[in-house]
Amino acid sequence: MGERVLMKGNEALGEAAIRAGCRFYFGYPITPQNELTAYMARRMDEVGGVFLQSESEVAAINMIYGASAAGVRTMTSSSGPGISLMQEGISYLAGAELPCVLVNVMRGGPGLGNIAASQADYFQATRGGGHGDYRTLVLAPYRIQEMADLTMLAFYLADKYRIPVIVLVDAVLGQMMEPVEFRKLDFPPLPPKDWAVGYMIGRQKRLVTSLFLSPGALEEHNLHLREKYEGIERKEARWEGVGLEDAEVVLVAYGTSARVCLGAMRRARERGMKVGLFRPITLWPFPYGALMEVAGRARGVLAVEMSLGQLVEDVRLAVDGRCPVSLYGRPGGGIPTAREVLGRVEEMSEGG
Repeated sequence: MGERVLMKGNEALGEAAIRAGCRFYFGYPITPQNELTAYMARRMDEVGGVFLQSESEVAAINMIYGASAAGVRTMTSSSGPGISLMQEGISYLAGAELPCVLVNVMRGGPGLGNIAASQADYFQATRGGGHGDYRTLVLAPYRIQEMADLTMLAFYLADKYRIPVIVLVDAVLGQMMEPVEFRKLDFPPLPPKDWAVGYMIGRQKRLVTSLFLSPGALEEHNLHLREKYEGIERKEARWEGVGLEDAEVVLVAYGTSARVCLGAMRRARERGMKVGLFRPITLWPFPYGALMEVAGRARGVLAVEMSLGQLVEDVRLAVDGRCPVSLYGRPGGGIPTAREVLGRVEEMSEGG
């Protein structure tokens, strides 16, 4: 086992990106992810990389487009309002099939909102967010070690599928500190980036674009993208289950909410209630099939989220009427407590 160091989540994510081979970071400051930007400003210089604080989030995402088109590993990070400004560029990246990693450390909204933790950017991340038929792969860690591991995975999946990958965390995870080990993760070999632009002597011209004006060309491209997305849905859905073998009530949560639910589940078990936790690690592709199977054995499912009902929509799609689905959501920076979740579980158990 390697050395473990105590690090803040935002900084651990930045270090993991560097160890994954990211050498080009472009971003604009916004709370609660500023530690990540500051960390990359220092470390990129130390590893011979490029850090640039852009004049805006719009500029940052277009710098990401240029760097990715040249075939390098590149990343940006922001929070809800900044990610909103990037949506046009993210759609261009998806349309041009350019790999990159985008980090959203979620804060309360809508509007300027506040700087407290939230999970209200779920729709923005999992439903495209910008214009057109496209998807972004979304990874949702719930502890600092996973923030490091999933960031490394994000760069691999981005290159494997030529797709933007979002690492979606909330302000609690970004700001908290835990021990983390930067493990070397072994991934299968990737194909060469023979689509990238750059040095041209001795090779054919290469064009990276999301513009398809010929009749039928854009439809054909969209069908190609759909085929890729369907492959991702089949192969890359990830989840974790705790106490699901005999669970009568299943909690579904991600990020900080999953940490809260884990505590609630343990208290419920101490009181003799059969409660389990289903934690999606990929929010897209959502692990519909796995949750469907779990729901078929349960009396009820409770979605717990730091928003007013976004995750619960995917939960209902997965459960598909096999058992009742309830929601406990806290919006605008509100964080559920284990006691509150346990109270909802007791209500469901008494009602059942």
